[in-house]
Amino acid sequence: MGSKGVLSYLLIAFGLAWAAVFVAHAVLGWSMADPVTQLTVALPMALGPAIAAIVVRRWVTREGFADAGLAPRLRAAKRYYLIAWIGPVLVLAVTVGLATALGLYEPDLADLPGPATLLVLVAPVVLTPLFWGEEFGWRSYLQQRVGRSPAHAALITGLVWAAWHYPLVLTDYAGYASPLRGIVTWTLLIVAQAVILAWLFLRSGSVWVACLAHAGNNIVIGTLSAALLIDAGGLDPASADLLSLVPLAAICAWILLTGRLTPSLNP
Repeated sequence: MGSKGVLSYLLIAFGLAWAAVFVAHAVLGWSMADPVTQLTVALPMALGPAIAAIVVRRWVTREGFADAGLAPRLRAAKRYYLIAWIGPVLVLAVTVGLATALGLYEPDLADLPGPATLLVLVAPVVLTPLFWGEEFGWRSYLQQRVGRSPAHAALITGLVWAAWHYPLVLTDYAGYASPLRGIVTWTLLIVAQAVILAWLFLRSGSVWVACLAHAGNNIVIGTLSAALLIDAGGLDPASADLLSLVPLAAICAWILLTGRLTPSLNP
C-alpha cells in the first residue's frame, strides 16, 4: 500500500505542476517572470500536492486522514506557531547582516518595500491557508511515508520537493544566470527548509504550523531578501540563496544533531 500510494501521489503532484509550467511557458510562450503568469501557474502548483494527497488517501490507498495533522492545536502547539511566525524574520535579519558583514550589501531602509512591516508580520499569518495546498502534500502525506527515520524522511521529502520546483528554475521565473547553479543552490535551500518544516510539523502535530512557516519562508525570507539583496544590492539569485542558507543550515544542524526531529505531542 505504501509504495502504491507514494507513486500515485508523486505522479499527480508532479504532473499537475509540471504540466502547468510547460503549457504556460513552452506552449503559450508566457514569461514566468510576469506576475499574471505566476498567478495562473500558482494555482495548480499550490494545490497540486494537496489534490494528490486527497486522491491517494481517499481513493487509492483508502487510508483516510487520521494522521494528516489537520487539527490546529492552537494551545498545545503555541510555542511552535510563534517559532514559525518569528523564525523567518530572524533568518532574514541574519542573512542581511551576513551580506553586510561580507561587504555585499549596504543597509538602506529605502530598499525595503513600502508595506515592509505588513509583509513581515501580517502577510504570513493572513496567507497561511494558501500554503496548505503544499504542506498537506509534502509534510502531511509524503514525509510520513518515506525514509527509515524522521531525519531520512525529511531529507528525501526535501529532495523530492526541490525537484518538483525545477521547471521554474529552467524558465525565467527566478532569474538564475546559470540554471545548473540555480538548481544546486535552490535544492540546498529547499532541503534545509524541508528539515525545519518537518521539525515544526512533527513537534506541533499540526500541518498548520508548517503552513505558517512556509508562508514566512516565501514572503519574508524570499520576497524581502530578494528586494534587499537582489533588486537593491545587485546580488545574483544563487548568491542570495547561499547567504540565506547559512542561518537555515545552522538551524538544521541544531535540529538534527540534538535529535529534535521527533514527535513531542500526543495526537
